[in-house]
Amino acid sequence: MDYILYLLIFCIGTVFGSFFTLAVYRIPLRQDITHTRSYCPKCNHKLSFWDMIPILSYVFLGGKCRYCGQKIRPRYLMLEVMSGIVFVLFAISVKLSIFDIIFLDKQLIAYFITGLLYIATLFIIAGIDKENVKIEKPVLLFGFICVTIYMIYLYIVEINTNVYRYVIYLIVFGILTIINTFILRKNAKGNYTIDILLLLTFMLSFTYEFVCIFSVIITLIAISLQLIIKNILVKKSKCVKTEVKEYTKLPIGFYLCTANIITLIVSNIFIFYN
Repeated sequence: MDYILYLLIFCIGTVFGSFFTLAVYRIPLRQDITHTRSYCPKCNHKLSFWDMIPILSYVFLGGKCRYCGQKIRPRYLMLEVMSGIVFVLFAISVKLSIFDIIFLDKQLIAYFITGLLYIATLFIIAGIDKENVKIEKPVLLFGFICVTIYMIYLYIVEINTNVYRYVIYLIVFGILTIINTFILRKNAKGNYTIDILLLLTFMLSFTYEFVCIFSVIITLIAISLQLIIKNILVKKSKCVKTEVKEYTKLPIGFYLCTANIITLIVSNIFIFYN
């Protein structure tokens, strides 16, 4: 029975993955992501329902636009598959079963739904940061609102829930947002630094502190490896200018989000299976 549930969650994940590709493309351009129908960026033809079925449409159309024949990047397919897999792994990590759904385990279901929204937020932030080296604060704010609603729910349902840590992170998030908006408006480097701190605050609001610590450690290791590899390649090609340009545009948010999703799932396995 659980296999059917996981298959359904995988399908839901692929739908989210399809939305992630749209959000990552449109949000930096300040385009609508809710009411405007999807379209081909090459010929601008609006896509039909059959053109937007996750995974299947890409496979049956041969990775091309039905109307102009423009090739669709394989990363769209990869993101849909990856989203489905991550959603299933998260469900497995919290030991979600069909019986939890049938008998309405409210606390587990609330955590699971909030977790999916949290992961969805990180997916979009990571995608945008990888492409533009920029943390979109509206996306971050959406995620924080979801976590805040979950916090209020826990406070109402569980009498012994410690909400003080959530309140502290909410205050920190507000202070950093004010600094970012009014004080460091014209400082690009300062803005990105504060954005990373905002992202870490968001992560701390939902996950345990040790999860964020491991996420930072994994991020530092990943960045160090990338810099070492690039340094070796630069020395071989003797392109010093490329080295400087690449080093100043590291998508730290992308690495943090990826590491946090992995660490969250692994930590859940240790918590729920022990």
